[in-house]
Amino acid sequence: MRLNLRSGRSGALVTGGTIVALVAVLGLTLWGTGSANHAVASFDVSAWLWSADKGEVARVNGVTGKVDTRTKITDAQGHTMQVTQSDRFVILRDLNTGKVSVLDLSSLTLGATTQSTPGLGVTVAVHDDTAFVIDTVQGQVRQLDPMTLLPVGETLSFPPGISGGAFDDSGRLWLLVPSEGTVVAIDAAKSKPASPGGGQGGGFAGDPVKVKTVGVADPSHDLALSILDTGVAVLDKTATTLTTLQGDAVKKVPLKLDGEGGMPDRTVGGDVPVTVVDGGHVYVVNNDKVSDFKVPGDSPQLKPCVAWSGRFYCADDATGTVYVLDGQGKALDPIRIQAGGKPLEIEVREDRMFINAPGGSTARVVDAKNHVTTVDKYANDVLGGDAPPAPPPPQQTKPPVGPPGAPARVNAVAGNATARVTWTAAPPNGAAVTKYVVEGDGQPPHEVGATQRALDITGLTNGQTYKFTVYAVNAKGNGPKKAANPVVPTRDVPDAPVSVAATANPDGTVAVTWPAANGQGHKIAKYVVTTVGTGESKTFESAQPQFTVPAGELAYGTQVAFKVAAINDIGGSSPQSPLSPSVVPFNKPGTPTGLTVKASTTKRGTVVATWKAPADNGSPLTGYEATVNGTKSTIGTALTHEFTGFKDAEAVTVQLRAINKAGQSAPASGSGTTLAAPKMTVSGDSAALNSITVRFTATDGGSPATCQVDVAGGGSASGACSGSLTVNGLWPNTAYSYTATITNDAGMTASGTGSVSTPVYKGTVICNDPSYCGKTASGGGIWVYKAPSQSGSGIGDVFNGESYTAICWTNTSVSINAEPYGGKKSTQWIKISFMGENYIPYAWLNLPSGTGPLKQC
Repeated sequence: MRLNLRSGRSGALVTGGTIVALVAVLGLTLWGTGSANHAVASFDVSAWLWSADKGEVARVNGVTGKVDTRTKITDAQGHTMQVTQSDRFVILRDLNTGKVSVLDLSSLTLGATTQSTPGLGVTVAVHDDTAFVIDTVQGQVRQLDPMTLLPVGETLSFPPGISGGAFDDSGRLWLLVPSEGTVVAIDAAKSKPASPGGGQGGGFAGDPVKVKTVGVADPSHDLALSILDTGVAVLDKTATTLTTLQGDAVKKVPLKLDGEGGMPDRTVGGDVPVTVVDGGHVYVVNNDKVSDFKVPGDSPQLKPCVAWSGRFYCADDATGTVYVLDGQGKALDPIRIQAGGKPLEIEVREDRMFINAPGGSTARVVDAKNHVTTVDKYANDVLGGDAPPAPPPPQQTKPPVGPPGAPARVNAVAGNATARVTWTAAPPNGAAVTKYVVEGDGQPPHEVGATQRALDITGLTNGQTYKFTVYAVNAKGNGPKKAANPVVPTRDVPDAPVSVAATANPDGTVAVTWPAANGQGHKIAKYVVTTVGTGESKTFESAQPQFTVPAGELAYGTQVAFKVAAINDIGGSSPQSPLSPSVVPFNKPGTPTGLTVKASTTKRGTVVATWKAPADNGSPLTGYEATVNGTKSTIGTALTHEFTGFKDAEAVTVQLRAINKAGQSAPASGSGTTLAAPKMTVSGDSAALNSITVRFTATDGGSPATCQVDVAGGGSASGACSGSLTVNGLWPNTAYSYTATITNDAGMTASGTGSVSTPVYKGTVICNDPSYCGKTASGGGIWVYKAPSQSGSGIGDVFNGESYTAICWTNTSVSINAEPYGGKKSTQWIKISFMGENYIPYAWLNLPSGTGPLKQC
């Protein structure tokens, strides 16, 4: 089975029947809960999901909806990654760089890597211990050993322009040959059994073989493939017919589609959904029954709906929404994901459906009861903050819908009893073109797929004039016919060019060259160059044996090859040349998007820039050039960078240009300001017996901060900078100086100072018997002593009701009982301010709050 087996980018894994040599082992970093048990296989309801912003692949447990293992891929941040997996292997193909690597899940060991040409056009498929690489442009299929990525057996060759390349559950590989109208099944070479001693197997035996070829459409129709629970389904987009193959049974169901249809790579269950983006319809085929359901919204970026557990899940890449329909077509609550500007990926695997947002931080897991669990792919992440997601593109107003227009240009050239008719795309007029129709040879009309731009017509009569016409068809009807120039087939035709070479140039152009053709006695008047690739074909004319395809004519990052035919001075055309090697057009990268520049909250004089990676336009990004306040520097391919060395509160302007081998992009600009210095202003204070409160105004300068008050000879207090702090544990009648300080997360500080005295704490003398302790008493008042003992010398006496400042207290072993005279019984003494600082028994002194506020002497 596969994970996200979409059209891969082009590569040179298969070129001329050979595979590029193995290169160094990939540098990967593993972390997560799998370290304790290195046997991390994928059969326990799991899938590996790609996160472009982090440049990592995460293993998601489908039962818990949690990530349990994450793998950082070196130099892949911001890239598009094709992830293909079986129960033993995960094979990764970086579409930006073409690097292919393998991770052995049974041991979590890092396997081999190999290099392919970057860009669309190469697909990798894996099932159990078998892997294939499919070069769709060149039409070559090569089996690989998934452990080593070395080739197995001979390469299978097909006409250029194949598609598909997916395994069924039995391990059979299926692909489409649109030029022949066939679907082909391939059995892989089998791995040799392990040695009797339990060692490793001995590689593979034999070659991969084509075991079945079934005609499902007329040649040159556009086809789509979906793997079923048993068998496969093929959609003929041109004839709007669905063909299912289950064993030897072939069943065709005609469909009345109102636009170009599409299917998911895999269909689970008996309902086969065929989605038409125009109008947002999904046609559900079950045996002979066809149901037509409407998908909510009106998005031009709707993807083929996926059948799962009695429902249909339809991803809209424009809004990051997955629309959900029940078995009767009723719209249910949609699933919304922050997609980060990249297409969503839906795959059914191991009794779960996984919905991944490669450009976002989350994914979804849907179980067989249609319960949706949100997956945090960045759980326990320790990397820097994410760049903000790109805003969704604005919804476009759909133009008026009608039949297509006529092709802008139709041309014909004659060969020996043949003619080749070429045309340019017809305006769709609001509804996708589903096919083109060519007439003019006296035979039934020739129907070809919407991506075709040429047709070779055979069986003509030399010397007879033919006038061909071409018209387009969409859901609203037939477009007007456009006539080609009259042609007369002749046996006097030139030889085809013997070879064709192509070179992709840094300015976005592609130079195509070939040896001059042999005119066989006639002058060569021109050459017709035809592209062969994954998209629509294009034709160009040249008077010389060379042609430069203008920049923008071919899709950047998409593999393309060329064929050339020679035309002589009497209009005779040669056969087409052999196919050129594939190239990938490229140009300077797009402009980085979402650039933000903000102060670092943890470093002084520093700003942090974050951005989204731009389109690499066919050549992997090698870095960025940053111009910061006029100073240029080159930084790596990460999507965030710190710039240091600025003053406090300094304005910083950043211009950022992406770099690839074609050059630099246009700049993106952003600006920010470094942290300002924090400020601390003391606005006042107050004191209680045992504490002081300091009031202040503090600003943190833009970084989270804490404030603290330190009291000289006392304690301290810290906390939020909310306007005041109180320091406890102080003593009465004491002058204190203090410092208030703010410190932010960048280590920047500011302080303010002040001083305040705590209030005095007074006690009142108690003796309510004047005859015993009054001023006329024979013994005088209550005596005060130099030391806390009545055996010492008294220095004077005090009287009932007099107040004195209490300084401290001490304890003795002798209890003094003043209860008969209104006092109390106590062993404690209080030092008071009386004739200096001297002691009075606590039994004769009343303190409002007891001895608690006083320190011990």
